[in-house]
Amino acid sequence: MRVFIADDQRKVRSALKLLLEQDPETSIVGEAVTAEDLVAQVRAARADLVLLDWEVPGLHDANPLLVALRALCPRLSVVALSGRPEAGQAALAAGVDAFVSKGDPPERLLAAVNDCRREQQGATNEEKQCLEKLRETQSFLVT
Repeated sequence: MRVFIADDQRKVRSALKLLLEQDPETSIVGEAVTAEDLVAQVRAARADLVLLDWEVPGLHDANPLLVALRALCPRLSVVALSGRPEAGQAALAAGVDAFVSKGDPPERLLAAVNDCRREQQGATNEEKQCLEKLRETQSFLVT
């Protein structure tokens, strides 16, 4: 899974990288310190997942940011992070895939990342099945 980290605190980004790089199936493909930087960089990074600090500078309204991110990367998962656990409800209502408090144990973040990975793999399998059915239909129509 290709992960992009958006957080204005260098120490937080470093800790997240250290934690996630323990998983050989995960690679960190970029970092941003503002919402504007995130939008500018996420497509080029071809990220599967964004870890988004819910208080990242420039994030005044999450809805347009999430719409822009998903327009750039339609299968993108977004996990919101915050030091304020009460922000979780607003983040989930805005459409993030998961919320993790920065005070939660690391296993909570890893579980959220793995949930996103499984969801994306499921979507990929569904797409493969649809393509197979389309090919079968086309070969039936041709013969």
